Amino acid sequence: MPSFPMARADKCPFDPPPQMREVERISRVKIWDGSTPWLITDYDAQRSVLSDQRFSADTRKPGFPATSASLLARREHNRAFISMDDPEHAKQRKMLTSNFMIKRVEAMRPRVQEIVDGLIDDMLAGPKPADLVTAFALPVPSLVICELLGVPYADHDFFQACSKKLIARDTPVDEAVKASDDLREYLQNLVATKEKAPTDDLLGRLVRDQVLTGELTRVEAANMGVLMLVAGHETTANMIGLGTLALLENPEQLAELRETEDPKLVANAVEELLRYLNIVHSGRRRVATEDVEVGGQLIRAGEGVILANDAGNRDEAQFPDPDRLDIHRQARHHVAFGFGVHQCLGQPLARMELQVVYNTLYRRIPTLKLAVPFEDIRFKHDMLVYGVHSLPVTW
Repeated sequence: MPSFPMARADKCPFDPPPQMREVERISRVKIWDGSTPWLITDYDAQRSVLSDQRFSADTRKPGFPATSASLLARREHNRAFISMDDPEHAKQRKMLTSNFMIKRVEAMRPRVQEIVDGLIDDMLAGPKPADLVTAFALPVPSLVICELLGVPYADHDFFQACSKKLIARDTPVDEAVKASDDLREYLQNLVATKEKAPTDDLLGRLVRDQVLTGELTRVEAANMGVLMLVAGHETTANMIGLGTLALLENPEQLAELRETEDPKLVANAVEELLRYLNIVHSGRRRVATEDVEVGGQLIRAGEGVILANDAGNRDEAQFPDPDRLDIHRQARHHVAFGFGVHQCLGQPLARMELQVVYNTLYRRIPTLKLAVPFEDIRFKHDMLVYGVHSLPVTW
């Protein structure tokens, strides 16, 4: 029985692990704690599970395939709505939905453009080579999510350090629990401050409409804040860094994206990069609450399921020639953001940020190139969110 997660091939760091294509589309794997959940690599089967509420997202349920010992230790005290089932999940998610509606997100585009241009100005004025991750990829989504939530960006070193510990697979349990507790306490204090001095930002509105009315406790609001703060900058930051590297390795695609005046092509490129790269590479996880047949395989109540979305997005039946990056491909039906009731709430914001970045960075710095050999790039094999640790570039 193969172990999961599986190792990527060194020469193909953008592709899913080759072993994932050797196993059956629905088969058993062994994870860190010795348990043997089902691994599903088939695109249609993944969407079937994600839209079936007989599969629970509740990390506390027996049989749920936790990603690590530290996550298992934190699950009782760090519950956000993505780890809940309906109706509890739907109730909390609805409290946030209006903040991520396309119209509201599009109203943020000029400010995101301003942030992106400002960081590029700073990078161009600074020393060469530069690390694109620290100079640009990480600050862009961090500044955006801080402004959206109402979190002081001056505290970014603190929450980014906590976040790094939370998404590392090998963080010792006690360190991960402390990082989680510290981050939750920070958000609880911020919520308490907004109770006394209201603000017109996401957390401020959450306090006004839900905490002060008794619909949410301060702890619940803080847990929602932790989720949005961590997910809101880690995922997009890694897509910026890894996406840039993928484009540099595909110069014809990069040239076309750099030179286009068509916003539809830029939006299409974002979808294709989301499909091609799949930074959430530990799989979405569920546990069956009753016996369910999926793709001809009976999955019994209490058995865990891992949905390998990186394999699903390379399913040849859905995406012909799936290992080729093609910014003209119609790829919006990918599962990078999940599917069903738990699909990513912040996807309109992530899409908009990436559109601004990919439409600006390469046009503003047309000679952007790697400052080190490709072989020297360190990839985040050790993280729950895939990307590059650093990306030295010059121009």
